[in-house]
Amino acid sequence: MRAEVRQVADGTYLVHGNHVNWVILKEGDAVTLVDTGYPGDRPALLESLARVGAAPESVAAVLITHAHNDHLGSAEYLRAAHGTPVYLHPAEVPHARRDFLQQATIGDVIRNAWRPGVVPWAVHVIKAGGTEHHPVTAPEPFPAAGGAPLDLPGRPVPVHTPGHTDGHCVYHLPGAGIVISGDALVSGHATSRIKGPQILPDFFHHERARVVASLDLIGALDGDVLLPGHGPVHRGPVRAAAERARERAS
Repeated sequence: MRAEVRQVADGTYLVHGNHVNWVILKEGDAVTLVDTGYPGDRPALLESLARVGAAPESVAAVLITHAHNDHLGSAEYLRAAHGTPVYLHPAEVPHARRDFLQQATIGDVIRNAWRPGVVPWAVHVIKAGGTEHHPVTAPEPFPAAGGAPLDLPGRPVPVHTPGHTDGHCVYHLPGAGIVISGDALVSGHATSRIKGPQILPDFFHHERARVVASLDLIGALDGDVLLPGHGPVHRGPVRAAAERARERAS
């Protein structure tokens, strides 16, 4: 599968892989990569970098929204092959090392197999390497804290939005009015018939109540472009998108 690269603003690209997205933030020859897709998305990931004129060794850092296999897929590859630092919220660092796993289990999937789209999605997960073991050997907490932008291309600001996992973060680009929302707020998913702002089905979340509460944190961010971990780009006030997702979750 070829990567589908969409430029959404100057230096900002949303990339659609196999049922999951990642984001490239580019300044000059350097880039910040937010998430990395499934392990099986590696060829598409490298292709997406090439299509924006970047080489793997020009990735200044990998930022991870959360350490599920469909977002962590090539993080360790980039770290080991190119020395790329992999940054996460401190609560998510041990998750990336696989000291523990906050992810839907095989039992969760079986119990939800009656839902439309779950079985085809599960087959895809296996084919894309989603059940493989790819921990990050040396993940690092963000080098800045307290709402400060990271000194990386795009100047993203991490915002802790727990629930999907304990250390889930969204990344705010205040100057561009963009929120990279990971799995805290999506615009579609293979297991959902809903289109537009929503949270994922309950069995994907570590703590659903905290996911819903984190929508208030996302809605407080100034922006009118949402780049989700799943689904297409969503344009419109981020506050309204968060409110719509909360309504649908009630």
